[in-house]
Amino acid sequence: MSRTTTMTVRLSGALSEFVAANVGETGSYENVSEYVRDLIRRDKERVEHEAFERLKAELARAFAAPEASYQALTATDVIARNKA
Repeated sequence: MSRTTTMTVRLSGALSEFVAANVGETGSYENVSEYVRDLIRRDKERVEHEAFERLKAELARAFAAPEASYQALTATDVIARNKA
């Protein structure tokens, strides 16, 4: 179930002017809430993309390792290793 949260943010000076330039008739967004939601979505996508890239790099290193370096593990071993 989705939850709505109301937040108050105070901006002044250059940040306030920058937001104002991006909202309203001259900006890309109809209101500040729409602008902030878009910024949060973009940041969330960036964080997810970075996590995916780290995972891909880790998998690439694992697949590039010589087969002799592999060690057989049980599911219990993996769970225990990940709890540490």
